[in-house]
Amino acid sequence: MRLTDLPYRTLAIVRGSDRDAALRTVVTLAEEGITAVEVSLTTADALWVIERARRELGPDALLGAGTVLSADSAVRAADAGAAFLVTPGLVARLPELPLLMGALTPGEVMAATGHGALAVKLFPAMFGGPAYLAALRAPFPDVPFVPVGGIDATAALAYLTAGAVAVGAGTPLIGDAADGGDQAALRARVAHWRAALTPAVAR
Repeated sequence: MRLTDLPYRTLAIVRGSDRDAALRTVVTLAEEGITAVEVSLTTADALWVIERARRELGPDALLGAGTVLSADSAVRAADAGAAFLVTPGLVARLPELPLLMGALTPGEVMAATGHGALAVKLFPAMFGGPAYLAALRAPFPDVPFVPVGGIDATAALAYLTAGAVAVGAGTPLIGDAADGGDQAALRARVAHWRAALTPAVAR
């Protein structure tokens, strides 16, 4: 999994209360060009969503599980078809899958990389914004950072400009689609997102 190759340098985060709507949302995102998708384990029947999405999108889809809090949930997500794992914080002893581990402070960044994280999920990113990311990159120039938390298209462009390898996009991109909301509205948001991030992707 190469984070620098994610379409539009975006990891979409699907979290919802309706399992069928969550599945439709994952498929719609893929159809609209946002093909790297994390299904939060807080989603209704999340493992079912991952398993069905894996069947629909095929073995090569960049489909992962998020909000992984324990080794047990990580194993179950992997068994359902997750190709990567995302945690909100430091979690030890996870399966041998690509891992985006949550961290905020310099000490947590060091611990996450020590746990073998493929990248550090900077969470909650709104705590310090793009300027904080730029400050972190001074002592950690080789650590791939993926900011997550309330990031809209404008903020995403700022984070990418500040040196993020990708951004995690939840509610500002997904809206209420995974709760049963309008999939056409989701397609419109994705189109806006792609247009907004094209300058950063083209660099």
